Amino acid sequence: MSSRLCQFVALFVLSLCALGARGSSVTVEVTDRGGHPLADAIVSLAPASGHLPVRPMSGVEIEQVHRQFAPQVTVVTVGTSIAFPNHDTVRHHVYSFSPVKTFELKLYSGVPASPVLFDKPGIAVLGCNIHDDMVAWVVVVDTPLFARSDPSGKARIDDVPPGNYELRVWHSELVAATAPVTSPLVVGNADLHVHSSLGTSGPRK
Repeated sequence: MSSRLCQFVALFVLSLCALGARGSSVTVEVTDRGGHPLADAIVSLAPASGHLPVRPMSGVEIEQVHRQFAPQVTVVTVGTSIAFPNHDTVRHHVYSFSPVKTFELKLYSGVPASPVLFDKPGIAVLGCNIHDDMVAWVVVVDTPLFARSDPSGKARIDDVPPGNYELRVWHSELVAATAPVTSPLVVGNADLHVHSSLGTSGPRK
């Protein structure tokens, strides 16, 4: 066998290995009980046993603009710090009393001196002590396998290694929006398409 042919075979084998190492894609279609797609649902996969390594995210912000939080739903990995810049002409008092993260940023304008560290997995509900109609959610995940659903209700997670997982699906309109809906999921070598129907707190807006 010529050296050029050997190199070709070696590259071909490496390519096959790389394709196999990428894992599968898991697409979750999230709807309400009426079959309407739910955008901004947070979908994640956690191994049934053990944990996958996660890294904190950088540069995450939740702004206050026009007396609303932007974005209204934020997903971060455990250990991520979030800044809360206030771009309004009025002061805000941002707080959360959720067990996953309790904090207060008392009346302020501009950018607080220190971001808020979210070091536990779970759902944190945010509010403003001055403006009662301001509400937002921070979804803190302990896995690198997560995605947000698009306007069609579909969330795609790529490069999922084969194995047994807990599928977690959360949406702000869940009747109990403080915890995701969970179900077991087995991922093999083929791509998966899963449908998740959620009971929500009311009719779609």
